[in-house]
Amino acid sequence: MNTSKVTAGPAMATGAADKGKAVAATVIGTALEVFDFSSYSFFSVTIGKLFFPTQDPVISLLLAALTFGVGFFIRPLGGIILGVYGDRVGRKQALSLSIMLMALGIAIVAFAPTYQQIGVGATILLVIGRLIQGFAHGGEMGSAATFLSEYAPPGSRGLYASYIQSSIGFAVLAGAGVGVFISSELSPDALESWGWRIPFALGLLIAPVGWFIRRGLDETPTFKHAEKSDTPLREVIRVYPRQTFSTISLVILWTVCTYVLLYYMPTFVVKSLGLPQELGFRAGLIGGAVILVASPVFGWLSDRIGRRFIVAISALLIGVLAFPMFAYIVRSPSLTSLVLFQLVFGVLISAYTAPILAVFAEMFPSRVRSTGLSLAYNIAVTIFGGFATFVITLLIAWSGSKLAPAAYVAFAAVLSFLGAVVYPKPVDDF
Repeated sequence: MNTSKVTAGPAMATGAADKGKAVAATVIGTALEVFDFSSYSFFSVTIGKLFFPTQDPVISLLLAALTFGVGFFIRPLGGIILGVYGDRVGRKQALSLSIMLMALGIAIVAFAPTYQQIGVGATILLVIGRLIQGFAHGGEMGSAATFLSEYAPPGSRGLYASYIQSSIGFAVLAGAGVGVFISSELSPDALESWGWRIPFALGLLIAPVGWFIRRGLDETPTFKHAEKSDTPLREVIRVYPRQTFSTISLVILWTVCTYVLLYYMPTFVVKSLGLPQELGFRAGLIGGAVILVASPVFGWLSDRIGRRFIVAISALLIGVLAFPMFAYIVRSPSLTSLVLFQLVFGVLISAYTAPILAVFAEMFPSRVRSTGLSLAYNIAVTIFGGFATFVITLLIAWSGSKLAPAAYVAFAAVLSFLGAVVYPKPVDDF
């Protein structure tokens, strides 16, 4: 197994203040995306009752999970359009547009009337909101990873890119914290009446701040001096198919870990373990906190010893530990077992995901970087992440086994481990 330690080429001069502003502007949008998605996932049981009322609560949950996945259908389109926009017009412009669209989608979900109030129109509004969010989110990650990797100082690309994953940990932490507060302080009636809307309202308040910061950014030095491609999508498909498929293979485990081990757990705690939802949120606090703190450590480490080794070993460990850890919380369902579960996987998820955005950025030259990264990322997220909750809920219902999520995680780990072993050498175009 090769170890891909990357040394950046000559970097354009940018001041420390510019770099700090670039980090802040990038992570606020990514955190908002994850906070929004985690909020929907955390409250999917409540949303299922309010927008998909049926006699069978499992059907309501499946329909809510399906609506969660609907936003992913449009993600590849959003990724392509905003990715091409980022390669042709600028990374800064793509980031500003994506956060404006996020705000619109969040507003629709936050203020949508329920099924009881306007009937099927409520379901339609919810789907429209998720579609707009999905389009915006499709362009966010590729633009963000491209932007930060190009702003990074020489020898610090892994560290800078890891701030995106760290912001994901912060968003999960914030989402779980809001969930703990709402579920513990509000009555069930208040939660279903208006409490579930609180996280989306908070996201709506954050979005304008992110837009304001992003509008004040300078374009990345790399983009300013890079050769531009007139047809970046065509070039990615024709010239960089190996890089595209390698990125897809590596994103698989990242997205499965995010949507299964983080977002889905509060639902799993209630529906499969029979514990109060609050315990799932409290355990989620631990997972988010670990990712927030550990991600920069592993990002920094990848700049020192190489990214391939860290990514491959962590993928292997996630696959090996998936069944034992799920079996542990199924046999001994408690806050203690859930916290240990989140501690173990929080560290492993950090180790796998912190270096990986730098890996993605290093696969494509600057003229097609945003397009290539966005296309590959969103294909994998749509297929393996968007319907993860739906698939797992269905697998548990069909098989009767509470270990179904472990099988999904282990399968993803095998695919991504192979991807980590064989992905191509990085380009040095920064």
